Amino acid sequence: MIPDHPQRFATVNELHARPFPLLQAPCTVAYLAIKEPVDAANRDRQADRDHLLALLDRHGTGHPQPEATHFAAEIGRSSLKWESHTEFVTYSAFTPGVSARPYDPMEADVLPADWLARAPGKRLTSVLMRVEVMPEDEAAMLARLDAWFVAESLAVARVVDGAAVVAGDFRIDPAGHMRFAIFVRPGTGARRVGRIVQRLCEIETYRAMSMLGLMRSRQLTSQLNALDPRLAALVGALDEAEPSPEAALHSLLAISAELESLAVKFTFRFGATLAYEAILNQRVQVLREERVAGRQTFGEFMMRRYDPAMRTVKSAEKRLKEMAERAERAAELLRTRVDVERSAQNQKLLESMDRRADLALRLQHTVEGLSVVAISYYAVSLAGYLAYPLAKAAGWGKEALTAALVLPVMAAVWLMVRRIRKSVH
Repeated sequence: MIPDHPQRFATVNELHARPFPLLQAPCTVAYLAIKEPVDAANRDRQADRDHLLALLDRHGTGHPQPEATHFAAEIGRSSLKWESHTEFVTYSAFTPGVSARPYDPMEADVLPADWLARAPGKRLTSVLMRVEVMPEDEAAMLARLDAWFVAESLAVARVVDGAAVVAGDFRIDPAGHMRFAIFVRPGTGARRVGRIVQRLCEIETYRAMSMLGLMRSRQLTSQLNALDPRLAALVGALDEAEPSPEAALHSLLAISAELESLAVKFTFRFGATLAYEAILNQRVQVLREERVAGRQTFGEFMMRRYDPAMRTVKSAEKRLKEMAERAERAAELLRTRVDVERSAQNQKLLESMDRRADLALRLQHTVEGLSVVAISYYAVSLAGYLAYPLAKAAGWGKEALTAALVLPVMAAVWLMVRRIRKSVH
């Protein structure tokens, strides 16, 4: 039999890694997402696991596998679902029945306060969800929603082919929780109810995660506002004599370095924001919303309140990219200007060197001529001393001998100097 790829089963099991819960109405859902404020993607995941084990040990429940990224167990009357994601971990507690007081803060005590205080991270979002059977009287249902939520931001929709009505106002109540209501049509299967609950939890989580990008984009915008005038001033002065191209280039490179630093600092968050936005929009679409009594749907709420925030994030990311490109183009122009000026300076330097070489050559010729005269003078004297006895025997005087020796000796010295110069070159 052919052997399996080492990752075959892991890749298949990943498709089924996070099954939907099986829920029956009525029930209560307490949902919590915890995230490290800084560098959450590189957090200590063992600390997340230890925090989960501390909760499981309180209830004498078994432990997950060492490398597990999801786990389900029973804790008292509730069913617990734990998931570990790239930047956060989530806890979902599903409890049968609902409290007489809607959204009683005591419903969240399934996740103990003292245990939460030791969480390795901060609360990103906290949700209380009330799941009830859909009443026959729609007006009564809407009246209850108006009593539970803020009417101005309330979103209501019939979802999944009319299987349920979901509602929420995306506001944090005095107890620190966000509220959602689900009214399930009688006869709806437990798996479908679980999918609806899971989708709402994901919508809120990915909304919170993507909105972190808005906070970072505002921080980035303030920094870009400080850099933009400096960059504009440098670009505007490209055709001016002052400051010098070298000084302007150094200043521009400093701005480029700052922009690159900002890109490194914000790129991950912006990329994650776009990914979370895409997931959120997909989760809203799969709900297959239908309008209820003229109320705004979740999709309309996101279009009015959420989409502008995402456009702000994209605008900040685009502005950072454009400023970096503008700085790069300006730097190229400055480098070209510096290269042209340096070429002109080098040309002038070469011309100056040529003139100096010409002067040196002329001086050399002059020195060579003087050297021939000087050497000839001493050579004629020496030759006169050597030839004087012979000249005296021939009846020549000293003056006649000297005059006869000058020209041949000078010619011989000149030839010798010329040969030495040729051998050197």
